[in-house]
Amino acid sequence: MDMELAGKRVVITGASKGIGYACAEAFAAEGCDVVLAARTPDEAAATLRRKYQVRVEALALDLSKSADRVKLHAATLGADILVNNAGAIPSGSLASIDMETWEQAWALKVFGYFHLTKLFVADMRARKSGVIVNVVGMAGRAWRHNYIAGTAGNAAIIAFTSAVGGEAQADGVRVFGINPAATRTERMVTMARQRAEVTLGDANRWEETLTGLPLGRAIEPKEIAELAVFGASPRGGYLAGTVIDVDGGGWFK
Repeated sequence: MDMELAGKRVVITGASKGIGYACAEAFAAEGCDVVLAARTPDEAAATLRRKYQVRVEALALDLSKSADRVKLHAATLGADILVNNAGAIPSGSLASIDMETWEQAWALKVFGYFHLTKLFVADMRARKSGVIVNVVGMAGRAWRHNYIAGTAGNAAIIAFTSAVGGEAQADGVRVFGINPAATRTERMVTMARQRAEVTLGDANRWEETLTGLPLGRAIEPKEIAELAVFGASPRGGYLAGTVIDVDGGGWFK
């Protein structure tokens, strides 16, 4: 199926690995020019240049900083699609997670998403065209006390995405989100190791914590990336304001 995206310019944050890199690859495969924004994007960008005949830009930025978000926006004026993906909120209960860690994590994922959406959506509205995809997370629906900063942050982004998306569509701009559940990334392994250390006393037993997953497996990053491509394309042209849960039905078990 032709996604009708060839030649579009797509900005992807947190694009050096995991879901972000998978998104960059999926859009590049559709003939899009991609901008990889991350702290260390060069290796990922070089790999994509070898594999696809598209323009690949690498911008080394710390998107937890307001000034770097402004730099990203200024460097990519006129981008057709923004994929907000950067963020790694650590696990922890209300009692165990300190406020400094909480604030630093929200600076990247929560306020990073808010600020970049604010910057990019203004230009898109002026052009009457554009799509913003927010990759959020199922913890924003299925609240978890032992991931308190993440569950609260994701819930805030879900509400923000729906509120902005429901209004921006009047100017031809679509904003929607995707909520992945457990996805096979480096971050998933890191969090599983943390859980194993707490619950089993041995981080190396992390695979034992990945039980009871829907369909007997974790999500593959490319599955989220391909959904992002579909949703951002004209094929998904009626998606606005919604946040799609991708959890294999786990929330309903």
